Amino acid sequence: MATQIDTWTVAEAKARFSELIDRALADGPQTITRHGKEAVVVVAAPEWERKTKRTGNLAEFFAASPLRDSGLTVERPADGPRESAL
Repeated sequence: MATQIDTWTVAEAKARFSELIDRALADGPQTITRHGKEAVVVVAAPEWERKTKRTGNLAEFFAASPLRDSGLTVERPADGPRESAL
């Protein structure tokens, strides 16, 4: 039985890419290091979708804001647009 690896050097990841993918699918995120420092993480697509899925829209975000009924008012400056040289 092979030892579970969750951190790979770039050279190991390149040489054993299929295994890296299999481990990400079976065991979870796999970290790849470059020059001894964490560089990237390989994650199974379903996990990536789950973690990056947006919930709601911008209007719902603002409606749920704790500042909604705080009485905070934001005023825009009265001065017009800046001149620019094209």
